[in-house]
Amino acid sequence: MNFNAIYYEPASLDYILGMELKQKYANLPWIPIESHNRIEEMTSKPNSEFNKMKKNLIIGVRKTHKYVDNQKISDFLVPYTSSGCSASCLYCYLVCNYNKCSYLRLFVNREKMLGKIIKTANTSDNPLTFEIGSNSDLILENTITKNLEWTIENFKNTKNGFLTFPTKFDMVEPLLKLDHKGKVIFRMSVNPDYIIKKTEFGTSSLQNRIEAANKMCEAGYKTGILIAPIIQVEGWEKMYSELITILAEGLSEKVKKQLVIECIFMTYSFVHRAINEEAFPNAIDLYSKDKMTGGGRGKYYYKQELKLSGEEFLRKELQQKLGEAEILYFC
Repeated sequence: MNFNAIYYEPASLDYILGMELKQKYANLPWIPIESHNRIEEMTSKPNSEFNKMKKNLIIGVRKTHKYVDNQKISDFLVPYTSSGCSASCLYCYLVCNYNKCSYLRLFVNREKMLGKIIKTANTSDNPLTFEIGSNSDLILENTITKNLEWTIENFKNTKNGFLTFPTKFDMVEPLLKLDHKGKVIFRMSVNPDYIIKKTEFGTSSLQNRIEAANKMCEAGYKTGILIAPIIQVEGWEKMYSELITILAEGLSEKVKKQLVIECIFMTYSFVHRAINEEAFPNAIDLYSKDKMTGGGRGKYYYKQELKLSGEEFLRKELQQKLGEAEILYFC
């Protein structure tokens, strides 16, 4: 992956990973910063620079280690080795948190973060599942740091726990030969080809995502699918019906026999609109005054009646074409 510059907290060089990254990107400018959360040079840039800002890599030490309860695919959402992303999905929920500063940040104190996960898992009376990819895409990050490989190798003997993460990328080859001992739940996020091409800039194609899911399942990983986010653009029913047909035909029998599906409708926001209008002036407009209603913090949600009718439609499609799969939730 190519970057223009590295912005780094000097303390990050006190860690093994920090020094490895220093050597890996020795030919790039290294610009010291006080905090990965406050880079004035970045925050002062106009929204039109959003995509260019993602060409910079930020390296720091994660200081927030608070887990968030989650009752969907996992027990906890865990702050882990990265946040943000170098891809540019028009709806990215991280924009709601980081605004235009949703560029990729790497955190080098991985031993502390994984150590807390292992301790929490081993002291629990019940098996716990930790979502480690809610703030970034760990398959993408792994191409830079190999953190995911390191994590799986160091977590596999944990007594009582599982790790899970979603991805929109297909670069899974380094994970296929790992001895993961069934401790990892891999989840591939999918959308119709049209949605991927028009809104998920810089991510893998649908076909490559399906092939990656098949490979991971064949390698013994528990494998799930997220249909997310569901975007109700014109003709969306036809597109998502075709998507489910493609999944039914393209996923291996091994995947389909153990498949768990999550379905998530898009959340959009005033911040997304402001950034996208300037950074991607020729992109499709995901906001619909007729279909959406306002929520807190400038967010937009599909109206409840549209979500309910959309859920009913998709449940029928999934039952007809992927009847063996468990639909974990709609939200």
